[in-house]
Amino acid sequence: MSEQDVVTEAAAKAPTRSRENTRTRLLDAAEQVFAEVGLGETSVEAICERAGFTRGAFYSNFESKDELFVELAGRFASRQVEGVRERVAAMIECGPETGAGEDDMVGLVEALDVPGDVRLGVLLMSEIRNRAMRDAKTAEAYLAQDAQLVREVSQLLEEVTHAKGLRLVLPADDAARFVLNAWEGAASRAIIAGLPEKELQEARAQEVGRIAHLIIEQG
Repeated sequence: MSEQDVVTEAAAKAPTRSRENTRTRLLDAAEQVFAEVGLGETSVEAICERAGFTRGAFYSNFESKDELFVELAGRFASRQVEGVRERVAAMIECGPETGAGEDDMVGLVEALDVPGDVRLGVLLMSEIRNRAMRDAKTAEAYLAQDAQLVREVSQLLEEVTHAKGLRLVLPADDAARFVLNAWEGAASRAIIAGLPEKELQEARAQEVGRIAHLIIEQG
């Protein structure tokens, strides 16, 4: 590649990086404002002010506030999957000789927690789901993300059960759905009850333990 080609390629990539940085800052700002006032009260103006951009910058990256929040929910889900992947890698590295059973599945689901505020993630997903019930475009995006998350967790469940000498007693996709519903349901109830973080984690672990007895058996 000639020097001119290198310069041209670098110049072409610069706007892309700048756009990605702008989108990331807008998403970060939206997450902060949402945590403070909720989805309904989070305005485009408040997001732009927090991010340090104009409305023009917002609408050059997102068609609407709904589109931004669907992407924000997707980013949260991606963090969940990455956390699970790291947990699975650690489980597989330990090997089956370390024991297998309920604790493995509990640990797997606990890995769905992402760095930061667990409550924020649960509240975000809940409000996005509620919005999806009323708006077809949001519903389409939400369902696509939800299906992807189930596929990812399904694959990870198959990997860890195989590595630990376990067997799922129902199809992996169904098991993944049970796991995800158990995690979110326990977290939601704990949040509604106003439990502190430690008790929230304990409640979630207990719920996951009950689910583990239903979906796995020794190989």
